[in-house]
Amino acid sequence: MIVKMKFINISGPRNDIDRVTDQYLSRYEIQLESALSELKTVDNLRPFVELNPYREVLSKANEFVGYLPNAETVEPDTKLGLDDMFELVRKADEDYRSLQEKKEKLKKKIEQYRAKQQIIAPFRPLECDLHRVLHYRYITYRFGRIAVEFYHKMQKYLMDDLKAIFVEGERDESYVYGVYFVSQAETQKVDAVFRSLHFERIELQDEFEGTPDTAYRSLENEIARVNLEIEDLDKQAGEMLADRAPQLIATRNRLEELSNNFDVRKLAARMEDNQEDYYILCGWMAEDDVDKFVEEVKDDEKVFVVVEDDHDAYFGEPPTKLENPKLFKPFEMFVSMYGLPAHNEMDPTMFVALTYSFIFGVMFGDVGQGLLLLIGGGLIYHFKKAPLAGIIATAGVFSTVFGFLFGSIFGFEDVLPALWMRPIDHMTTLPFLGKLNTVFIVAVAFGMFLIMVAMVLHIINALRGKDMESAWFDPNGVAGLVFYLAVVVTIVLFMTGNPLPGGIVMAVMFGIPLLLIFFREPLTRILQKRADKMETGKAMFVVQGFFELFETLLSYFSNTISFIRIGAFAVSHAAIMEVVLQLAGAESGSPNWAGVILGNLFVCGFEGLIVGIQVLRLEYYEMFSRFYKGSGHAFDPYTKKNTKRNSRK
Repeated sequence: MIVKMKFINISGPRNDIDRVTDQYLSRYEIQLESALSELKTVDNLRPFVELNPYREVLSKANEFVGYLPNAETVEPDTKLGLDDMFELVRKADEDYRSLQEKKEKLKKKIEQYRAKQQIIAPFRPLECDLHRVLHYRYITYRFGRIAVEFYHKMQKYLMDDLKAIFVEGERDESYVYGVYFVSQAETQKVDAVFRSLHFERIELQDEFEGTPDTAYRSLENEIARVNLEIEDLDKQAGEMLADRAPQLIATRNRLEELSNNFDVRKLAARMEDNQEDYYILCGWMAEDDVDKFVEEVKDDEKVFVVVEDDHDAYFGEPPTKLENPKLFKPFEMFVSMYGLPAHNEMDPTMFVALTYSFIFGVMFGDVGQGLLLLIGGGLIYHFKKAPLAGIIATAGVFSTVFGFLFGSIFGFEDVLPALWMRPIDHMTTLPFLGKLNTVFIVAVAFGMFLIMVAMVLHIINALRGKDMESAWFDPNGVAGLVFYLAVVVTIVLFMTGNPLPGGIVMAVMFGIPLLLIFFREPLTRILQKRADKMETGKAMFVVQGFFELFETLLSYFSNTISFIRIGAFAVSHAAIMEVVLQLAGAESGSPNWAGVILGNLFVCGFEGLIVGIQVLRLEYYEMFSRFYKGSGHAFDPYTKKNTKRNSRK
């Protein structure tokens, strides 16, 4: 059902806006509108230009609460005052930043150790004491790397002409790392040769003890030690925040409320009158909430409330808020997917819930698989509150019911007696058509009934919206309903062997409604006493009307035949399960139960998905399109995030 909305104006002294928002409005759902936009006829309106004083502190509180591992299980401590909350966040931020600064220094130290490791890593295979090498007095050393393509040239020069030794370290695809040693007398010559071979020197600082591998592992130990210090700082930060968790969560909750309340100013307006400074708030509220709110503030001298009666003329379309029983609430998802109803439309949620579940049950009738859908969907909906799971559970109920009617349980049709019929082999003989599967006939008859129900809903919606043309002369209005009903009655009389009405009566039954549909535009102008002329000429009107009427008749036929898919899926479901049982060897009397289980799970999931989509298609294209526009917009209260907390006040 659609909750009736009312448009209200709230005003009072400017400096009282926070109290009113916190004390009253935060406990109600109200969709605020921009007062500057809605109250254009009011003079001297100005916007609020104040900065939110809670936003920065709230951001810090949110950050700290986000670090808590189980924040949702902590009971908030609500004893703190507002000043205490600000001081709590300030002190927590100070302590936390102090620990983070220490942590950053340690991270930089690790970066330095990593950089030293990168320098020394290529020389790990060298078996030499770095400290002693770096202090040689009579031998010159050069650590570095040389490209692989020059490595063989270097060996040739060393072997033939140079008095130097090159000790290789590690190598990769591009470079060979190592160190060469040369006497001081030969240093200049050897350096020149190595430079010509593009030898790149790598400077090592005199800060290592032992071999390069020992120095590397020493740095690794230092990194591990610093990481332990970082972990200890993280532990200190966690303990610091955990000790203050109840206060921090309460602070976050309260500051969020105050921040949201302060942001109401974005939609409020200021008005100066005789040196008085007022605020004005306006928006939509449920009728029941309006009555409670007005009653609550009637003795508050600083709050003035005006409830607008003629909101349609001045404030546009009210937002839509759906309120249905718990059983039907999951099906609001399908309505929202198509479009929410406008305030003067019917809420189709219950209609969708009943028809969708019923049709799904017919198309997927099986006791066992229906119970699987019921139990699985019910459990998911209970724990996760997923609307689709609730829809599956409800559809599973009807699948189970029709499973008993069809005598099918997990595909076996020789276990339960069919309380109605077995879709795959039950036939009916009709005049002119011969033998047809009974479920096909029932499906088309049921489709005719649903189409007529949709037409009735269309008429109701059109009358609510005061659309006379749509109510009386539309293909889905009274004229269309009379024509379609006449066709249905004629078909039923023919199929049951009863005499048909006389030719004149049938001409009247079919002809008058079609003429009303054909001439709906001029007839509407006559009823509404409008003097405007047709936009097109008479010839064009006739041509256009003829093709529109032809399209209408074609749509009646195609929409009706479309419901045959209900019977088709009922038959195909039984046929698919026969194949599954045959593959599992059920005909031999000793079925492969693993195959039976896997086959049922596959059919339950795959075919269930297809059937669900097909039923939704019938809802949208064969029924919704006849009576429902879905032009409404959702009710979006600014207090929706705080509703749960405010309900405990």
